[in-house]
Amino acid sequence: MSFVQNYKRYRWFITRRGILVIGGKSAVQNDSLVQEVSKHKETYLMMHTVAPGSPFAVLCAPLATLSPQDIEEAAIFTGCFSRAWKAGKRRVKIHLFSSTQVHKASSMKQGTWGVKGAVQEQIVELKLTLTKQRGVLRAVPYTSSSKSSLVLTPGTIAKEDMLPKLELELNQTFHKEEILQALPTGGCKVNHE
Repeated sequence: MSFVQNYKRYRWFITRRGILVIGGKSAVQNDSLVQEVSKHKETYLMMHTVAPGSPFAVLCAPLATLSPQDIEEAAIFTGCFSRAWKAGKRRVKIHLFSSTQVHKASSMKQGTWGVKGAVQEQIVELKLTLTKQRGVLRAVPYTSSSKSSLVLTPGTIAKEDMLPKLELELNQTFHKEEILQALPTGGCKVNHE
């Protein structure tokens, strides 16, 4: 599973139950990831926003081991790192499907894949929180079971300007590059729940 071994080249996070979730950062990465996953004998759960402009995300565990919480977190991740965040949307619809359903016609542009058969839909709120995972600062899905009360939602503060606000809110020091790598493209708003 080379895509799992090389997960740090993609967008990624670990669910609270310990499942690795990987998503493409670009059309090129979406193609690479989906090609690798679709060649595998194991069937994986994948997702993408209904609208164009999101990562193809894959939960890197057998389907039978996934919990509803794992699926919800992966769906939030998929939505937050899509164009919906930059557009300032609060909620987004996600398509869920298995890796055996994806196909690519020669006429499809880079980063675009088709899905054969029925898909499930899930609507998620775009909410993230910050944490360190495997020694790297990650913006991970915020759910009611999150340990942090800090919630990031789409907003008007450019991610390049978030460093001082986050350092103050979390009482920690970060490198600007850490923040830029962790946050989705677009503005942010800091909330507490």
